[in-house]
Amino acid sequence: MARPDKAAAVAELAESFRDSNGAVLTEYRGLSVKQLQDLRRSLGEAASYAVAKNTLTKIAAKDAGIEFEDSLLTGPTAIAFIKGDPVEAAKGLRDFAKANTPLVIKGGFLDGKTLSADEINKLADLESREVLLAKLAGGMKANLSKAAALFQAPLSKTARTVAALQDKTPADTTEG
Repeated sequence: MARPDKAAAVAELAESFRDSNGAVLTEYRGLSVKQLQDLRRSLGEAASYAVAKNTLTKIAAKDAGIEFEDSLLTGPTAIAFIKGDPVEAAKGLRDFAKANTPLVIKGGFLDGKTLSADEINKLADLESREVLLAKLAGGMKANLSKAAALFQAPLSKTARTVAALQDKTPADTTEG
């Protein structure tokens, strides 16, 4: 590859690192072209998947202000640049790796923090952002309902006490 081509490739990778929330480095040795296409399709809009040379990746990451361990940049490397929901991208990679054993998740980074392969798998075990927000909203609504019931309890107890006293009062006046 000529020098201008390498510089353009580094610039493109660095831009991808800057534009993404995170990245997952994988080893793709043994995957066919069709399997790589299926992987790209399965990631959808959450991430883009690109094969890159390790030396160019290291230079581009450094240009973007990201430090990787050298162990992540061994063997044939492809990078999933996460642009959407990180949980969705991690699930897509994990599920594809389970179905296609040649794909190995090496590690990556998310919001400037380095992640190991185990941490990426734990991220994949989380529920999506939408589900977590729905659970949070449901929990908040339930707590508000409990608070409303708590505030209404003294009023309803007072009303029941007054009603009981009214029921009892006429009976007492007839006897006396």
